[in-house]
Amino acid sequence: MNDKPAQPVKLAFEPEFKTIPLADITPLRIVSKHIKDSVKYGQIRSSIQHSGLAEPPVVARDHSEKGKYLLLDGHIRLAILQEMEIGEVNCLIATDDEAYTYNKRISRLAIVQEHQMILRAIERGVPQETIARVLNVNISSIRSKSRLLVGICPEVVDLLKDKHVPMNTFTELRKMKPLRQIEAAQLMVTMNKYSITYARSLVSATPSAQLVETAKSKKNGGLSDEQIALMEQESANLDREVRLIEETYGKDHLDLVIAVGYLRRLLENARVVRYLAQHYPELLTEFQNITESSQSSA
Repeated sequence: MNDKPAQPVKLAFEPEFKTIPLADITPLRIVSKHIKDSVKYGQIRSSIQHSGLAEPPVVARDHSEKGKYLLLDGHIRLAILQEMEIGEVNCLIATDDEAYTYNKRISRLAIVQEHQMILRAIERGVPQETIARVLNVNISSIRSKSRLLVGICPEVVDLLKDKHVPMNTFTELRKMKPLRQIEAAQLMVTMNKYSITYARSLVSATPSAQLVETAKSKKNGGLSDEQIALMEQESANLDREVRLIEETYGKDHLDLVIAVGYLRRLLENARVVRYLAQHYPELLTEFQNITESSQSSA
């Protein structure tokens, strides 16, 4: 029998929120102009303007300077509050900064996930006009997104659920029958290409027998039967070549994955990131860009 007294559980956060002046919070990553120009940034800003700050930033006390704090999570929210000229914000204070990564990448909601979120909101009785206002888009966009997956087979939804796919790409996928939809989605994932142009090229290279009836009559009106047949043959050859490359891709990519993984682990160490932020901020930014790029293309 173990008579050793139980160790008290250490709280991950201080029990009370704290209102902190924005000037006393030190961000550990840069919110670039590219991020500020993005649709998601505008949506988050619109949400804060209409509904307030739903999730408080997470900070840790800066042990090197009393009364100062390091921002662990909420860099976009902090940047928006600064733009709105708000002087202070309620924060959640982490008791152990080692438990958090300073390499939080920007959370971009995939189009399928956004579609599901909109449907849930509509099912709960939220007016489409309200959803459009919060997401900073027009009402027609909400209606289009609510119908996003009509005519898309479940296997394709599963393949693309966490990918950033343009809405019009789903319009092209709808022109194909389910088995061809799956093949096209697999090619998109393999090539990491989801653009409307690529989707149209896949439709163009699809045999008529694998297209839905409405698409057959519109397919390549300016191409001869011989050109269409050649395109279909080239597409099949490309598909085979891609699958051959896939067989060796894992081995060729392994060294890069290991290196990026090691770099990511380094950036999960608060002491390492604090040191880089204080002495080598440019190097820290490059390291963060490398790990973010690898995550967004995963």
